[in-house]
Amino acid sequence: MAQLLVLSSAQGGGAVLPALELLSHRVRQIPAEPAQLVNAPNADVIFVDARIDLVGAKSLCKILNTTGLDAPLILVVTEGGLTAVSSDWGVDDVILSTAGPAEVDARVRLAVGRQTAEQPSGRVQTSGITIDESSYSAKVHGKPLDLTYKEFQLLHFFATHPSRVFTREQLLSEVWGYDYFGGTRTVDVHVRRLRAKLGDLEQLIGTVRNVGYRFNVYEDDQLPPTKSEAKQQR
Repeated sequence: MAQLLVLSSAQGGGAVLPALELLSHRVRQIPAEPAQLVNAPNADVIFVDARIDLVGAKSLCKILNTTGLDAPLILVVTEGGLTAVSSDWGVDDVILSTAGPAEVDARVRLAVGRQTAEQPSGRVQTSGITIDESSYSAKVHGKPLDLTYKEFQLLHFFATHPSRVFTREQLLSEVWGYDYFGGTRTVDVHVRRLRAKLGDLEQLIGTVRNVGYRFNVYEDDQLPPTKSEAKQQR
């Protein structure tokens, strides 16, 4: 079951791709507007509605590609719109809005399969965070994080050991190394700085009272609690 995101500005025109309603994939739909992309949910495949506004759809596809998009783009068109689509749109596939469930499901499987095959082995993706081991960089929902080397190492360690609880001593040993002579206080300092840079996703790094820290894993469509919500839950 894949996470699918549909971008459409159609008003009251029915489902963009009716066959999706007959499949088990999880589907979210948001307006096809650049401003909406800032907080767009994570997706394995993105469908762009080009049934009515071909010019607007082409512009949106180019914007998606310039933002460092990771998910494959599938363009939804009418039969008449096929003649307008070319390689400069930057899409991975095209599908007619009248396609049946079997075809839609096959296209989704192929898109996800190609993406998995092309994904660098040194990349970690979880709970809205993408970590590139080769470039020592990390992103939150596609936005780069300005991390120090040690902050990157700490985030990478947490993300590759999800849900496990680590004491400060264990983190100090694993991230800083056995030859580090500083105190465990440095772990708290780096966790605090890392949380600040994660913003609303700061709750990904959870505190286990009297023990240490752990990396909390969330479903792609489930947002971690914000600072105010977290305080109310305590």
